[in-house]
Amino acid sequence: MTPDQASIVALKALQHVAADDALLRRFLQESGTEPAALSHLAARPEFLAGVLDFLLTNEAILLAFCQAAGMTPEAPDRARRMLPGADREFE
Repeated sequence: MTPDQASIVALKALQHVAADDALLRRFLQESGTEPAALSHLAARPEFLAGVLDFLLTNEAILLAFCQAAGMTPEAPDRARRMLPGADREFE
């Protein structure tokens, strides 16, 4: 997976989170992000990494996203490893 492909996975994850009001509130609260800043922050790889971190810490959310996006549960983890702050030891 390339960094560009990883960003696409993360953007899809952000869309998934944003489509669910309760999930979006939870993400905003946990990340400390203001709703008005989402569109600006979505262009930053560090923020996209945080979106994937949010998904990867909750199996139910991760599986729901993967099912909706038509991808395997391993795909977000592979994407996360391509974004800033990842431990790339296992690539």
